[in-house]
Amino acid sequence: MTIMSRIITILSLKQMIKNKVFFLLALAYVAIPVGSNATATKAESSLPPALTIEVKTDAFEYQLENRPDPFVPFITEKAATASVDMNEIIEPNKQLTGMQLFEPGQLNLVALMQMGAEDIAMVEDFTGKGYILTEGTKIGRRGVVKNISPNTVVIEETAETRAGKKIVTQVVMILKKEGDE
Repeated sequence: MTIMSRIITILSLKQMIKNKVFFLLALAYVAIPVGSNATATKAESSLPPALTIEVKTDAFEYQLENRPDPFVPFITEKAATASVDMNEIIEPNKQLTGMQLFEPGQLNLVALMQMGAEDIAMVEDFTGKGYILTEGTKIGRRGVVKNISPNTVVIEETAETRAGKKIVTQVVMILKKEGDE
């Protein structure tokens, strides 16, 4: 390094003296003896090979394959406006017990009777096991026994769509006489 370049460097270092770290670096830089480039290369070549440092300059390259684009929004317009059938009936996930385990179509009406002022219906599942129904008994996922008359049992099923619309259907179980199928 020439004397002129050292002087310019020292002048610029005077501006950096305000910072203590740069002051120490400036002192170390000035302490290096002024000489020709040939002397510096002799000093570098006299270093043992273990102290030489190799710097690899491999350029970083982002691999786009099998990776999502980080600049694409997570929610797209297509996902936000997915086609949802608002008339689809939604089923609440609740534990079913008792007569709620049977849908009305799985039961046969076997008998109708009256006990005091209360009407009672007797039904039977496919295994032949009997059950008693009264008005207000929940049956199936959405059904409630609404009316027990001398020949029929009316079950009202209420379903709700995603839009909040209630759909009410009635299932009528008819008492079959002997010999009817």
